[in-house]
Amino acid sequence: MGRILALDYGTKRTGVAVTDALQITVNSLGTVATKDVWSFLETYFAKEVVDCVVIGYPLQMSGKGSDSLRVINPFIQGFIKKYPNIRIVQEDERFTSKIAQQAILAGGVKKKDRQDKALVDTVSAAIILQSYLDRLRLTNR
Repeated sequence: MGRILALDYGTKRTGVAVTDALQITVNSLGTVATKDVWSFLETYFAKEVVDCVVIGYPLQMSGKGSDSLRVINPFIQGFIKKYPNIRIVQEDERFTSKIAQQAILAGGVKKKDRQDKALVDTVSAAIILQSYLDRLRLTNR
């Protein structure tokens, strides 16, 4: 069984989180400059077995896609071409940044550290991945 990798893909930074090999726990891996995502993935896939990549998919409250999809959809298409044997799943990421900010605040992180947008992206990736795992477990019952 391989890991599940999650990406909170952004124009500047991409938050990254991953499960353990048994796909039980979620760990944040930090952020990667979006311009370096392809080289990060190549290196990561060379070291680890990954069954699936979950990418945060930004939707509006109406369910319609947000403006961010103009950069995310081409990434997804490129991923499918480059890694046809790795499944990619789109996970609704509505409210993840807000939830991440609340989790960081509840965690007692100092004000200066809470202003670090990379921290929010990292926690958001973990939330996206946990949301996917929770949904997967509910449907497999």
